[in-house]
Amino acid sequence: MVNLAQYAHLKICVAVSGGRDSMALLHYMHAHADEYGITLSALNCDHKIRGKASADDSAFVGKFCAALEIPLMFFEWECGGIKTEESARQWRLSCYAKAIESGADRVATAHHANDNAETVIFNLARGSALSGLTGITDSSTLIRPLINCTRAQINEYVVQNGVPYVDDGTNFTDNYTRNKIRHNVLPQLENAVPSAVKSICRFAGLAADDEKYFDRLIAERRLLKVTPYGIELAYCEEKVIFRRAAAKAVREQLGKKDYTHSHIENLYALQFSRNGKKFGFLNLTAYKEEGKIVITADKPYCDKECAFCSFEGENFAGSKFIIKTDRLPSGVGEKALAFDKAKIPPDAVIRFMRRGDEFTKFGGGTKKLGDYFTDKKIPARLRGSVPLIADGSKILVVGGVEISDGVKITERTEKINYLICADYSAIK
Repeated sequence: MVNLAQYAHLKICVAVSGGRDSMALLHYMHAHADEYGITLSALNCDHKIRGKASADDSAFVGKFCAALEIPLMFFEWECGGIKTEESARQWRLSCYAKAIESGADRVATAHHANDNAETVIFNLARGSALSGLTGITDSSTLIRPLINCTRAQINEYVVQNGVPYVDDGTNFTDNYTRNKIRHNVLPQLENAVPSAVKSICRFAGLAADDEKYFDRLIAERRLLKVTPYGIELAYCEEKVIFRRAAAKAVREQLGKKDYTHSHIENLYALQFSRNGKKFGFLNLTAYKEEGKIVITADKPYCDKECAFCSFEGENFAGSKFIIKTDRLPSGVGEKALAFDKAKIPPDAVIRFMRRGDEFTKFGGGTKKLGDYFTDKKIPARLRGSVPLIADGSKILVVGGVEISDGVKITERTEKINYLICADYSAIK
């Protein structure tokens, strides 16, 4: 059914739900493990969505693995919150990561050709570009040995070898889009065009080859850069290449899989806008800056504040900085600002930018803080993260940029403090 030679001498952990497909995969790999020197184990994830039925399925898997002496890792979803398809998928991936941490070389899932075809049709119907039509692909640690097998071939193997399995009732409903495609679209398509599933999978493979080529172009041209302050897309007039770089940034780096063609088109058009123009989508914001687009995850406006005199630690509301009485060596990309501690009023606070803030520059000259940031070319996407020491609307220290004239060190200064944080004036 599957050529396992490519997995020879690896430690493979099979993700098993108890359903027909995963049981077929586990059974087949167990039957051929010795032949290829494979060290076999399994894992089971109980999402606790179907109550006793889920627990029964896990017990079934446990009994099967025990009978064949297959080591089994068992995970239960204990986290709170609303359980969605996406959150369940992320949780499963975290379980797979734990299996790798425990010594497995690869985690194998039972995705097959029909699953692959469903994914391609689903993405195509949603308006995906070619990059979304590559189907289900392997990663460095996650493999799909059955990806070239059809559901019919798996069913035949199960019958011929008497493989036991349990049915998940949710697979037989049309409550989910994928189930509607599985039960209605693919059967009709196969009826109209025999071997449609295999043809769609072949197309997905060709699309994946094309995407590898474009990935290489993106890397060679350095179009995509990951920074602590956002994902940067360098200017690229060639739409076919830019679209792939943008999709890669949104999907892989920012974890947004429900982006649309119009989102990518808007990102492309943003390149030709004036600097400072922005575009919001999917709880992300893209900013046009000099020669690039920067995409960041939206952060809610933070109106928290902390009394300067009582601040301790290295983090305030997600912004990392340190206040020290003795200057420490700054790290790469950090800046230390020295100021006269006695000139900081007792009711001064640490906070972020607010409407009406004013700043008197070192050496004199007062401006609205927003105008000052503009003069200093501090990108708009960063301004809400810059730590400030403030006395009412009067800003005394702009972290990583400059101190005000009112707190400068003189010959009368007795105690110096340092605010050490990212050098915001150097981030372009």
